[in-house]
Amino acid sequence: MLPLKEKDRPIVKKLLEAGCCARCVLRFCCLGVQSAYRQSYEDTARELCAFVSDPENNGSQDAAVLEQHTEDPPSKKIKMDAAETDVQSEGDSAVVPTVMEEGDAEPADSDVCVVCLGVLQQFCDEAYAIKISEVVKAKNYQFDTMVLSVSLPAQLSVREHSCWLHVKKEVREKSMCLDMDDVIQVKEAFKWTMQGLVSKELGGIPVVTKISRQTEQFEVGVGFTHPETDSDCHFLAVICSDCFRPTKNKQFIVPQQNVFTRMAVVKALEKVSDEKFLKKFPCPPTRPASKCIAQDVQCLHVSVFVAGRYNKFSRTLPQTPWVIDGERRMESSVEELIAAPLLSSFRAEGFNFSSSGREDVDVRTLGNGRPFALELLNPHRARFNKAEVRQLQETINQSSDKIRVRDLQIVSRDAMGHMKEGEEDKTKSYTALIWTQKAINKDDITFLEETKELKLAQKTPLRVLHRRPLAVRERVIHTMSTCFLDAHHFHLKLRTQAGTYIKEFVHGDFGRTKPNLCDLLKTETDILELDVESVDVDWPPSIPE
Repeated sequence: MLPLKEKDRPIVKKLLEAGCCARCVLRFCCLGVQSAYRQSYEDTARELCAFVSDPENNGSQDAAVLEQHTEDPPSKKIKMDAAETDVQSEGDSAVVPTVMEEGDAEPADSDVCVVCLGVLQQFCDEAYAIKISEVVKAKNYQFDTMVLSVSLPAQLSVREHSCWLHVKKEVREKSMCLDMDDVIQVKEAFKWTMQGLVSKELGGIPVVTKISRQTEQFEVGVGFTHPETDSDCHFLAVICSDCFRPTKNKQFIVPQQNVFTRMAVVKALEKVSDEKFLKKFPCPPTRPASKCIAQDVQCLHVSVFVAGRYNKFSRTLPQTPWVIDGERRMESSVEELIAAPLLSSFRAEGFNFSSSGREDVDVRTLGNGRPFALELLNPHRARFNKAEVRQLQETINQSSDKIRVRDLQIVSRDAMGHMKEGEEDKTKSYTALIWTQKAINKDDITFLEETKELKLAQKTPLRVLHRRPLAVRERVIHTMSTCFLDAHHFHLKLRTQAGTYIKEFVHGDFGRTKPNLCDLLKTETDILELDVESVDVDWPPSIPE
């Protein structure tokens, strides 16, 4: 039996008269017993009918009811004679909810709840749980636990506020220490009702409110809309216009359809006085012309992050797709060569690539490689053991001779931050092939090895000015060493602060980098080849071969 008390009786009666459904009545009685919402709608409606129709029998048994509320729901053979009898109380007649027998068609729209607009009536049953589970099964996700989320029309907050004002007087007269915040939310009642049903249809997989391990979170979202949202909420836009943002640079007249979000409506209701609200919106709410419309069930698995280090051996391979004016310049890229096998194996719908810096298309990355991370969006498979990850690494390496990946591993979102931490304080090492206009000998370049902690002022290079803001950046070249080749060529090894533009240091970029190698050697210089030898970021952790 429902754990209702004598003081709830006038509230229940008032809500039923107003057109609330059985589960909304329980919500406004602040009933937080989840099992009460899980019993069938028909049984709940019958018990409420009996509760308001038989004050002697129910009113004197509050304690017994409380002791029995966790037992099995009452038999469906309960007679409805009491529900058909007019009950006089303070001159009013009790109105009871329409009770459906098993096998009956859906209730007519005239019986739709004035508060939840049918969500807790017609979408909290086994049939809707089957629909949800069929969508989940068809998507073929890998998961052990599922989060069920729900999105509701904004006007439910308006109608709930109206209904609360309707019963507020009864609450005060009974000296009940209740507030609007004590009313059980529609979302909560929906989840309490549906979680067990959906779990059953999915073979017992737990359906919960939230998962502690974010890396395994799988969410199934159900949403509802209603054609009367704008008409129910429009008065708020008139009396509390500052809560609804108008179209940019246009005077506020009538809000657009998507302006009536739940957050905006709740914010407006907090600002509007009860007196002003009652002048603009009926209390209790009027019967809706139709019930809510269920939207497509949406499935989403939290992103999985894969990290590692890559080497790039080609001087004709960009790090990311190279597209100019909508035209692709090169057929592949580092990120695509790495991502393709991962997208296929994780059955992800997309990815985001990031790395510790980037090299130009004509620059190789050697040594231990450059740290990178890939966010795999909405993966249908999320769990791989170490052997499977190692096989993925081999698959990437065998797919092309232009790149090689090492230390591939699954990491957390938080661990991604290590790649960017103190990025400008890290060091990077390079080897450059230098050309000089003036003929040189070995002694002409040895002084570079004695130059330590050389401070540069680098104005944003002309070649990247189209995508980076104009600024002067201070960078440091920690050490340099040389290897003489011939009268016009030598190798220059540099260890620099991360973010240093090496090419611009060599040729000067028309004087935008000061000092530069031209200044130091007192001749025109240019860079013919550049290799990244090391990126000194101690992440991700090294994995033994």
